[in-house]
Amino acid sequence: MLLQVLLSALKNEQIDKGLSRTDDLDDEVVVHVLRKQSKQLRDALVDFERGGRNDLVEKSRQEIAIIESYLPAQMVDEELSSVVKNVIEELHPTTNSDFGRVMGEVMKRVKGKADGGKVRAMIEGLMNMSSH
Repeated sequence: MLLQVLLSALKNEQIDKGLSRTDDLDDEVVVHVLRKQSKQLRDALVDFERGGRNDLVEKSRQEIAIIESYLPAQMVDEELSSVVKNVIEELHPTTNSDFGRVMGEVMKRVKGKADGGKVRAMIEGLMNMSSH
């Protein structure tokens, strides 16, 4: 079932990109699709836990583990913090409206090796610190 869902998601991405059936998706796109599917499963996991659906909780955890075994290793906090600090130093954000520029540049540099929510929180913390 999981394999069918992943293949379908990849096929949909191929269609969205206007590729033919014989064109391959590049690794970056495949990683993006896998991360998206993993996030959807994590979101569903929360709902299953709230609803007391232990059968679906365990199934979701197993599927998340399978997907994440194919994803690049995540950056450790120190490494991610270094990237965020470098981008902030380079871009010199002065207002909260500069947040998007910083976020975009950091995400481009980490290339799927860090969760967007974690990156956002780290940027917010460091930008708040630097504005004081």
